[in-house]
Amino acid sequence: MSEQQDEKAEQSVGEFTLAGPLSSTPPVSLPYPVPEPDEEWQLPNGFAQVFYGEGNQGITRPVIMADGFNLGPSDLQWLYAGLDRDYPLLSELRRRGRDVILLGFSERSASIVKNAEAAMACIQQTNAEQLGSAGLTVGGFSMGGMVTRYALAKMECEETDHRTRLYFSYDSPHRGAVIPIGLQAFSHFIPLPNPFARQMNSPAARQMLWRHYDPKSGKIGIAPERTEFLRELEELGGWPRIPRALALANGRGDGTGLAIPPGETMLKVERIYPGTTFYAQAQGKDVIVAELKRRFPKAEKTVTTNGLPELDGAPGGTLRSYGILADMLKKFGAQVDLRHEEVCFVPSVSAVAIRGIDQQKDLYATIDDLDPSESEVDDFLCSSTTTEHTAVTEELGGWLLERLPD
Repeated sequence: MSEQQDEKAEQSVGEFTLAGPLSSTPPVSLPYPVPEPDEEWQLPNGFAQVFYGEGNQGITRPVIMADGFNLGPSDLQWLYAGLDRDYPLLSELRRRGRDVILLGFSERSASIVKNAEAAMACIQQTNAEQLGSAGLTVGGFSMGGMVTRYALAKMECEETDHRTRLYFSYDSPHRGAVIPIGLQAFSHFIPLPNPFARQMNSPAARQMLWRHYDPKSGKIGIAPERTEFLRELEELGGWPRIPRALALANGRGDGTGLAIPPGETMLKVERIYPGTTFYAQAQGKDVIVAELKRRFPKAEKTVTTNGLPELDGAPGGTLRSYGILADMLKKFGAQVDLRHEEVCFVPSVSAVAIRGIDQQKDLYATIDDLDPSESEVDDFLCSSTTTEHTAVTEELGGWLLERLPD
């Protein structure tokens, strides 16, 4: 490539976002087409689609499911396909007479508090239209579980009857989510504004990420938006108290994570961003997690961390964080040496709200051996194998189905 092409390539690399399978994989062919919704609702900061259960003439036994985190508006057809692709969760719900209500957001990267307005409006609309008196099931996937947790807790504080009997979260980051610090820094090292950088510095990312790289100061820490969100959530009581609370984790509960040795090279790049290298997070002081190099305009940056646990290989739901970046770099002509494409995104202890992720011993805790009462939820399940963040499996989907209220 010419220098002009190389410069254009370095500028264009950030035209992507990091997302799990529900919002990053195009709908694949299903044994049947994604059905047309029976109702569509416009809501504050969002929208919903309603799919009646078999034999129902209206909303009778509703299950509200909220979309997760990405950039831009929700695509509910995409979400339906993702939730029914590997294990037919939505088809099975409807076969059992449950009405599926998919809740989407006008901007998925907006504040959790802002998107909770859509969730509250969706719950109220459901109650207003419902036939009969069956209690609601309300929850969500990834960030959607945080949005609905906040919404239900706020409705209880405001003494609004949400009529919800069951709340569930599916690989939601109750104690925080993890995106490698080096990747966060790289998004802002790209010389032009780009979607990846916007996603990493969005309100929702700053609220959910356990540690955030601030592009203005270059400092790594707890974003003030996260501190404020956790304070607001605590003022609401932390959790809704009326419904039974369930949590599902895509990561394992036996303390086993990914085979990623701390400090090992994760991804090395040549041709564009030549010499840029990312390393697995290790414990200790002044730990190098990325060496960033670009040619246009020429710059180099070494990214270091202090006192972080070994996050990348921790037990948890995974994200193809390095794989997604490597794909985009290759698209623009880079030579990549990709050693590990997946890393932990939502640690198991975070997804089931049983331990924090500040300490190595807690991050790698054997959840199966802990007293379940240590969790902040009433019941939970960790996957028996490491699975991708928000992937719907027979094990997890079946467990949730069997615990829906009568």
